Amino acid sequence: MNDTNPMLEMRGVGKWYGDFCALYDVNLKLQRAERMVICGPSGSGKSTVIRCVNRLEEHQAGQILLDGVELTEDTRNIERVRREVGMVFQHFNLFPHLSILDNLTLGPIRNLKMPKKEARELALHYLERVRIAEQAGKYPGEMSGGQQQRVAIARALCMKPKLMLFDEPTSALDPEMISGVLDVMVELAGDGMTMICVTHEMGFAREVADTMVFMDRGEIVEVGPPSEFFNNPTSDRARLFLSQILSHH
Repeated sequence: MNDTNPMLEMRGVGKWYGDFCALYDVNLKLQRAERMVICGPSGSGKSTVIRCVNRLEEHQAGQILLDGVELTEDTRNIERVRREVGMVFQHFNLFPHLSILDNLTLGPIRNLKMPKKEARELALHYLERVRIAEQAGKYPGEMSGGQQQRVAIARALCMKPKLMLFDEPTSALDPEMISGVLDVMVELAGDGMTMICVTHEMGFAREVADTMVFMDRGEIVEVGPPSEFFNNPTSDRARLFLSQILSHH
């Protein structure tokens, strides 16, 4: 392990859907234990960035390196990325026919070849972490959206990822559910988890982000510490975005 390498590096990354340019010349570096928040208007390419990192989408230009290893079409490469990068989606993506505990143990047993007993202990540990250990025997349909999202976070943690990606994890939740999920994310950040989070929750961003990234129309417009981004954005587009989003809250 070479600690001089960033955990993640994107160099000149581009992505198109037909003629539509979803990402243009995206350059980012993420260090170990760094917490990055990506924000921007709808359709600005935020989610596409993190979907390219865990290979749910393929980039067509540039390079993405995870721990110094370039992400390519190589299947072994993709499997490694999926093991090392945890992803939490907007819509929980839990298996409805499996209990909460089984949702959590599936990955470690299948992908990490972990013994069942160990996987159960790990799952219960992370359910405790996200404060819903008592729900282990339930099914996703019996839980609130906020609880399901916390299960989804615990499930990602069970794979012991080096990097956690959050794609608007609270945008599908009722307002009263949001703080429970954000509290868990704040705690993970406090534990030094390397994170990239796409979110509109600016209070959360101010609290946990080391780096703010503002995107618009597939491009990175601003990158910097939260204090600068919130107090002194350099671009008109960022100023407009902040004034709109802060007036809603």
